[in-house]
Amino acid sequence: MSEIQDREQLIGAIEALIFVAGDPLPLKRLQDVLDMPKDEICSAIDDLSARYLETGAGIQVMEVAGGYQLRTRPTHSVFINRFLERKRKSVLSGPAMETVAIVAYKQPLTRAEIEAIRGVGVDGVLKSLLDKRLIKVVGAKEVPGRPNLYGTTKKFLEYFGINSLDDLPPVEQLSDTFSSVSAMEGEETSSETGQAPAESGDSQKSQVDESENEDASPADPDPVETQVENDSTQEETTSPDSDRPA
Repeated sequence: MSEIQDREQLIGAIEALIFVAGDPLPLKRLQDVLDMPKDEICSAIDDLSARYLETGAGIQVMEVAGGYQLRTRPTHSVFINRFLERKRKSVLSGPAMETVAIVAYKQPLTRAEIEAIRGVGVDGVLKSLLDKRLIKVVGAKEVPGRPNLYGTTKKFLEYFGINSLDDLPPVEQLSDTFSSVSAMEGEETSSETGQAPAESGDSQKSQVDESENEDASPADPDPVETQVENDSTQEETTSPDSDRPA
């Protein structure tokens, strides 16, 4: 039997749980902890969100990546960045933004299929996106060689502030949506360091060179496959005699 006595207590308990969870808190987890019906919990969350909005609170309840999370309102971001003076999450480059968008809309797909769409090699970009945990290997395609299939991750949903892939905008709005995230983070990073965005010819050339390097990496196998092959080669070259004294 639930220990919740009234609606106000329920709303307060939900607020506290979402706050301490940090990561998006799934509705099922709230049901398990509160021992309350799903409909009542959802209604209480709606009331909590409405209260934040009516009072002009600096935080809001957002449904992100399959759960609920307390997030600050974008209107206060300049003050938060100034106060925290912390390192922002890395800004995705143009090639990375384009590649992750292709994966998001066409997944699952192989490296070769991504390259066919982009028209350039994507080894370096894929490794960068894998390191950032925005994409992952979701399987292998049933063709000769069994190349890796790539798809997006839960972190991808958190990064772009959406609840599921169904929330992705229409393809025709793709450029505006993904470029706005990159541009917003770039402006926030500049405001923290007190430097204006670089506009000189040398700076622009440096940015172009960086993008070209990211795209023009050697045509190696998939990053994950390369690691497996390296491990296998190391095992083959290590013989029982290697530790025997001379």
